[in-house]
Amino acid sequence: MKELVIAEKPSVARDIARVLGCKKQTRNYIEGDSYVVTWGLGHLVTLADPEGYDKKLATWRMEDLPMMPERLKLVVIPKTRGQFQAVKTQIARKDISDIIIATDAGREGELVARWILIKAGNKKPLKRLWISSVTDRAIRQGFDHLADAGKYDNLFRAAVARAEADWLVGINATRALTCKYNAQLSCGRVQTPTLAMIARREEEIRHFTPAAYYGLTASVKGLSFTWKESGSGSSSVFSKQSRDRAMSQAAAGTAKITEVRRTKKTTYPEGLYDLTTLQRDANQRYGFSAKKTLDIMQRLYEHHKILTYPRTDSGYLTEDVAETLKERLVAINAGPWRPFVRTILKGKIRTRKSFVDNKKVSDHHAIIPTEQPVIPSALSVEENKIFDLVVRRFLAVLYPPFEYEETKVTIECGGQTFVSKVNVTLNAGFKEVLKGEEEEHGGNLSGLNLNPGDVLGSPRLTATEGKTKPPARFTEGTLLAAMENPVRYMTDKDAAAARTLKETGGLGTVATRADIIDKLFSSYLIEKKEEAIYLTGKARQLLDLVPEDLKKPELTADWETKLADIAGGKLRQDTFMKEIRHYTEELTNEIRGGSGTFRHDNLTNKLCPVCGKRMLSVNGKQGKLLVCQDRECGHKERISRLTNARCPVCHKKMELVGQGDKQKFVCVCGHKEALSAFQARRKKEGAGVSKKDVANYMKKMKKEEQEPLNSGLAEALANLKL
Repeated sequence: MKELVIAEKPSVARDIARVLGCKKQTRNYIEGDSYVVTWGLGHLVTLADPEGYDKKLATWRMEDLPMMPERLKLVVIPKTRGQFQAVKTQIARKDISDIIIATDAGREGELVARWILIKAGNKKPLKRLWISSVTDRAIRQGFDHLADAGKYDNLFRAAVARAEADWLVGINATRALTCKYNAQLSCGRVQTPTLAMIARREEEIRHFTPAAYYGLTASVKGLSFTWKESGSGSSSVFSKQSRDRAMSQAAAGTAKITEVRRTKKTTYPEGLYDLTTLQRDANQRYGFSAKKTLDIMQRLYEHHKILTYPRTDSGYLTEDVAETLKERLVAINAGPWRPFVRTILKGKIRTRKSFVDNKKVSDHHAIIPTEQPVIPSALSVEENKIFDLVVRRFLAVLYPPFEYEETKVTIECGGQTFVSKVNVTLNAGFKEVLKGEEEEHGGNLSGLNLNPGDVLGSPRLTATEGKTKPPARFTEGTLLAAMENPVRYMTDKDAAAARTLKETGGLGTVATRADIIDKLFSSYLIEKKEEAIYLTGKARQLLDLVPEDLKKPELTADWETKLADIAGGKLRQDTFMKEIRHYTEELTNEIRGGSGTFRHDNLTNKLCPVCGKRMLSVNGKQGKLLVCQDRECGHKERISRLTNARCPVCHKKMELVGQGDKQKFVCVCGHKEALSAFQARRKKEGAGVSKKDVANYMKKMKKEEQEPLNSGLAEALANLKL
């Protein structure tokens, strides 16, 4: 008899199969003498859509709400039906004695496997492989200590409760809003609070009043010093009179050194990457969207096999993974990383608690290179950029700390205090590895013999001033960070809820946040100008119409507290679901009884050539479009597309507008340039655009024109009839 192992993804299944000695490779499973290893493709089974209960529910009507099936059904996801049938066949084999669940060690991983087993009608005994990494050693140890799957029954119950609660609340609230206001409006416990956070930031910006602040600098003997206000020690004050008074006193005095302090300091590198911090850095450095970064990482993980599992919320390694650091260093001993790898390998590889800690790894460890040798030339430009970020963080934590000497000179002049600081590098350490993080070497104090009591003479004083700036608008990177830690956006100052939000990772998960942001773009609830995110008029109206409860991060905190109680055996699943059903009914009734109105604030006078209705002007993530207001019609026209071509005047990204020979680039600064003129200029500058490049670009545009415009909602709203 053999045991069947069910992994979550093919790549993990291959690792397990190799360790277990399974060599017979088929399209859907790998078999050995004692084991058969198969896999999902993520989820193979999901909750049925409303029409799966009654065909009349394919038409959206308020009178059918709330939809409350007594028991929610499971269905096989159509696009992965083939793999499900293959797994089901393996489960039914007579020579399979029991099943080993080897999906991701966590709530959602448990759901993936259990739903497959339930839908396949499994009656065989279950065991559980629970590991935090997929190194050979971790897999072997995991199989040496397999647990009875019953130990994780409560975790599965919590996962089902989360999925069913999101179904009941999300689908009913979305349908209620759409039917009530005759518009495509969607909401949910993650996307709606995310919108509310953006709205709150816009309110802060809108109501911000700039305040003038004043400072003072002193130059003497070629040295520059900054004034420190006597009461606060601040380098600026909001009172011009206070600054002017200090300036008058200093002008009448003579600069004298009161203190020279030299301090050796040490700085350690930031920790290893988790998904959110990597997405944030990729957005800040390269302008990559969260979704784009995740897609690139998936290719590096699944196709190139040079990156560990990307959907992780931990920046730490387990001790068993730390033992493989040498092999991973050897694998990246190529290209621009070779000098750093050689330096590390010359000495002893040292680990620290700052990045190796078993207690701080839940489902998956930090993102680091694998033991697979890397060929940089085999990667695309974008793949190289993301992999380089990961590699340099990885190398940095293995390098010595950055050491420098801070020299602080304090002078007194007319009763006023001025300070000058400079850092002199003693040992660059990990700074050698990281790009763009050069420290000041020397400065205007280096090499000078300065001592307390030295008189420097009369200084040249310069008054400075500025104005406070409003909070910055969200970018995708900063929005990800806010979703991860949304405590400051809570309406109620509930310490327990705040603690729960922090412990459970905030709004959404590392695996879903990119999709949530992408859905907000594709639903035209947010738009991008340069890198800044703005709410659309549609979003503002939605936030006015949606029940207050759905806008609060506290809802997620409350749910996560109860889901944790279910997982811990402290709360019954059916008790939680009764609350959810009651809440769904209240929510639906609140929307049904709402007194608000919704109107399209982006209607144009252009008539749809298909149905004759007026079209909507929308700012898509990649440019401007005209969209028919009738969802069933679905006609759309591309007006312009944001490109990577930079304006020769202001260097901002330009839009490509028009069709055929009349296409031209347009910049917000007013610069306009025909496509043919742009190509000629680029060729002259030595960065020529070949005919093949243009053809590929136009082909990509045409393909995107044919894709569903509202991809985030297209499937959910496919059968909407109003």
